[in-house]
Amino acid sequence: MKIDNFFAELKRRNVYKVAVAYLVVSWLLIQAGSIFFPAFDAPAWVMRTFIIVVIFGFPVALIFSWAFEITPEGIKLESEIEPNKSIARRTGRKIVAVTIALGLVAAGLFVYQLVRSKSSTPASALSAIITNKSIAVLPFDNLSDDKSNAYFTEGVQDEILTRLAKVSDLKVIARTSTQRFKSAPENLPDIARQLGVANILEGSVQKVGDQVRVNVQLINAMTNAHLWADIYDRKLTDIFAVESDIAKSIADTLRAKLSSSAEHVLASRPTENPEAHELYLRGRYFWNRRTGANLQKAADYFQQAIGKDPAYALAYSGLADCHVLLPAYAELGSNPRDELPKALEAARKAVELDDTLGEAHTSLARALASDLQLSPAMSEFKQAIELNPNYATAHQWFGECLQSQGHLEEALVELKRAQELDPLSLIINSVLGFALDTVGKSDEAIAQLHKTIEIDPNFVNAIGQLGNVLEHRGRLKEAIVEYEKCANSVAPDPIDLANLAAAYFLADRKQEAQQLWDKLKSLSKRQYVPAYSMAVVQLAFGNKDEAIRLLEKSYEDRAPFDSADLGWILVDHRLDPLRSDPRFKKLITRIFSGEPR
Repeated sequence: MKIDNFFAELKRRNVYKVAVAYLVVSWLLIQAGSIFFPAFDAPAWVMRTFIIVVIFGFPVALIFSWAFEITPEGIKLESEIEPNKSIARRTGRKIVAVTIALGLVAAGLFVYQLVRSKSSTPASALSAIITNKSIAVLPFDNLSDDKSNAYFTEGVQDEILTRLAKVSDLKVIARTSTQRFKSAPENLPDIARQLGVANILEGSVQKVGDQVRVNVQLINAMTNAHLWADIYDRKLTDIFAVESDIAKSIADTLRAKLSSSAEHVLASRPTENPEAHELYLRGRYFWNRRTGANLQKAADYFQQAIGKDPAYALAYSGLADCHVLLPAYAELGSNPRDELPKALEAARKAVELDDTLGEAHTSLARALASDLQLSPAMSEFKQAIELNPNYATAHQWFGECLQSQGHLEEALVELKRAQELDPLSLIINSVLGFALDTVGKSDEAIAQLHKTIEIDPNFVNAIGQLGNVLEHRGRLKEAIVEYEKCANSVAPDPIDLANLAAAYFLADRKQEAQQLWDKLKSLSKRQYVPAYSMAVVQLAFGNKDEAIRLLEKSYEDRAPFDSADLGWILVDHRLDPLRSDPRFKKLITRIFSGEPR
């Protein structure tokens, strides 16, 4: 058969039309499978097998189209049909019509997915495979007459979530993301897609004296089916038993496997002292509203809880986290040199009291990392994640610790996991943006930071990070626009002033740069200002000796990266002019040697 005749025969036998039709149908089937298989909790291999079958079916369909023809009498071999009785042309027209119809469906589905992915925040939550063993606990309604009991209602929600998070077979979204929604919203499927979960727990709490009523219902957000519900009327002293029963019932309903350690955690009673528990809940209430003043209030309540129950491990863990983060809030003027020993002491006590507490190991790991005891910090982070795989903060801080040591790809994995567990967390999304830039994915970094700013246009951390990435990409004018937004905020951080001063100088706006430097120096006489940030300014000014002196001071101040992040000095592009300087190399060696200061 001549080649021209061969192609003509392919056309006559509708092989081309069958190929196009098969591809369209295959695409639709794969899209449907990606939606329905997870809904029935099918393992990943089912989807892989389905795709393989679809791929291998393609040549089979072509061979069938070549060798057979559909006739009014049924399917026959093409060789057995007389040319004048063939209805291949009519069949071809039907195939074209069906293909066009399916193509329109495919196009509609594609447009729908595109629009939905752009309208939902963040995009990564939508791309994740949603399994049945995933849940978000929405804020509970406070039905108490005394509205000041909001801390208690929030605490019950938080503790149920915390208990569920210890079940490694479940994916549990952190409260940082769920708190953005009201307790019983109307658009559950959209919220579930944004959070990357299949199930939503709604509830309410009513506290009157020493009596508590907790009303909860578990809903499959994809089908709106009510999977389980219950009402608990108990004494205040029984609140831990209520939280345990709710968490256990949810795990059973979702058929989550419970390890022996998870069963222990679900049934645990963190304290036997009701007063200590209430003080702890008040502390968490203010901790969750992350400002400098609220952190101070949280630390005070945690300390009071410890006073009521000196064996309250969670209170020590909360206190340690407060002392670690207080220096990050410039308005307080807290010095890491003063706060870090307190953080280490409280974190070690928490682990000593309860070695099975993932939060305690996370607190200790973070404090150790801030103290540059990086090897033991890594061990603590790993243990924390093993104990509580759903603790987004542990993954975030572990990622930053890895980044600080130059393990950039591993850091990115941890930060992406943190974002998966807490998809609307501003700080996690912001840190992830910076991490993407460190591995050379600057376009993704800029897009990620823009998405973070869309969540909260006033989140200064993300705006500053965006400025840093833009500066790294050589887009200095655009970076200055972002730095100016930070510096012109209500209470600008010294770090933001330093970023802008350095950028101004590099843009030949030296008088403005000098004015900001003078402001920083004046400020440093009244409160703690990170020497690291001041070093960045001096380096931009061309004063290498002064920059190195300030970086050495930052090391002595126990803030060798800056006051908020763990992982900058090895990856900060602004320090590149110092990389070959022997004094800088010596400082890097000291920072990562683990030697006591």
